[in-house]
Amino acid sequence: MAAAPAAAETVVDILSTLISIPSVNPMGQNVDGPIYFEGRVSDWLVGFLGSFGAEYERIEVSPGRDNIVARFDAPGSDFTVLMDAHQDTVPVDSMTINPFEPQIQNGRITGRGACDVKGGMAAMLFAFRRLCQEQPPAAANVVLSCTCDEESTTTGITDLVRYWTTDRGKSKLLATPPDVAVIAEPTLLDVVVAHRGVTRFKIHTAGRACHSSDPAQGVNAIYRMARVVSVLEEYALLLPRTVNPHPLCGGATLSIGRIYGGASVNIVPDECAIEVDRRVIPGEKHDQVKEDIQRYLTERLDFDVEFEPPWIESPALTDADNQQLAESVLSCVARVDGDHSAIGVPYGTHASRTCAGGVPSIVFGPGSIDQAHTKDEFLEIDQLEKAAEVYFQVCSAARSLQ
Repeated sequence: MAAAPAAAETVVDILSTLISIPSVNPMGQNVDGPIYFEGRVSDWLVGFLGSFGAEYERIEVSPGRDNIVARFDAPGSDFTVLMDAHQDTVPVDSMTINPFEPQIQNGRITGRGACDVKGGMAAMLFAFRRLCQEQPPAAANVVLSCTCDEESTTTGITDLVRYWTTDRGKSKLLATPPDVAVIAEPTLLDVVVAHRGVTRFKIHTAGRACHSSDPAQGVNAIYRMARVVSVLEEYALLLPRTVNPHPLCGGATLSIGRIYGGASVNIVPDECAIEVDRRVIPGEKHDQVKEDIQRYLTERLDFDVEFEPPWIESPALTDADNQQLAESVLSCVARVDGDHSAIGVPYGTHASRTCAGGVPSIVFGPGSIDQAHTKDEFLEIDQLEKAAEVYFQVCSAARSLQ
């Protein structure tokens, strides 16, 4: 177990430490090395939580990847707030700053994860420690979760929701559903009440290989895939007219992000694959989305294509049941930073998973999504400090959330 450093007194100290501990998500790549996975951050987190006597669990999600769950129980409270932030970051390729050496200059702190989302995690950790130490009389019970693998396949939050749904008993601190959930992501201190979800899957075309000197003897799987891509481009252009956009988070979209196939330039390829990203809006069903794409292709192609099962199906966040929570959080924000808004965003977050688990959920945190995943990622320190205060106020005012 790693001990929390004595210097982690301010929220900036906490964030600086988190940035300096690499937790790069390999994003499905077969890589190894000291910068990958969340283990070292998890080690530090349990040391930090132990330094002020918090009750916590470290629960394995997959080998070397754990969720950290801590709990504060307020005397007499029957209302529980879940605060969640993810431990992992995206890769650091092509960054123009040192990703793991935080620098503070001109009111900003730089480094990988500063904005997405170690800033939000630091603010939650600071607020949680303050809650445990001060124990305000109107506080809620608070569960703090630091989950793994958000950036790739969301295994951490999927496992966490099971603790109160289908796998009760795996966690002693989160065996029953929380009443509300607040998810850390960069929102510029606005409150996100709706966002799109996503389904991602592969499509394969098959051909027949032969020598490239006589390509007529084979069937070119890449040529077939070119036709698939053309039809899907047509389909994507039709989506704004066939799926009514959500008033807060916009319309449905389709994008092809990767294509690969063939063995050599002198062999007619017998296989080709693409990876499809289909963003879904609140109210759309993942099964229906995939069926619609399959039907559209089948009606326009004279050859078969193979659809792999989706490797991720993340639901959309609906604003149908989180209005009271959003208003309460916005009241806390107003006391700290003036008026802010309830908004929708096009990207996805853990809030859709907790919402699907029956828990009204919103997204709130410091920083701008425009800085997430960038080559010179940074976070405004003023936003960081204000977010920490808002998290504390939300957890200290349980009666306003009920």
